Amino acid sequence: MGKKFALNIFYNLAIILAICGVVWCYQNSKYLPAAFLVGVAACLFYFKYQLTKEIRKSFKEKK
Repeated sequence: MGKKFALNIFYNLAIILAICGVVWCYQNSKYLPAAFLVGVAACLFYFKYQLTKEIRKSFKEKK
């Protein structure tokens, strides 16, 4: 269970960095890297959502 929480923290940090990167790219008119970072952030959101569902399921099974 500890690995899942650590992975969740990693996803949170990576999403924050991707969003900061998108803002920086947009301010500097670098739209192609911004599009890539939007895709990375979307992928990380999806993985985080799947991980959250798995953690909730494991908590419900323990009860």
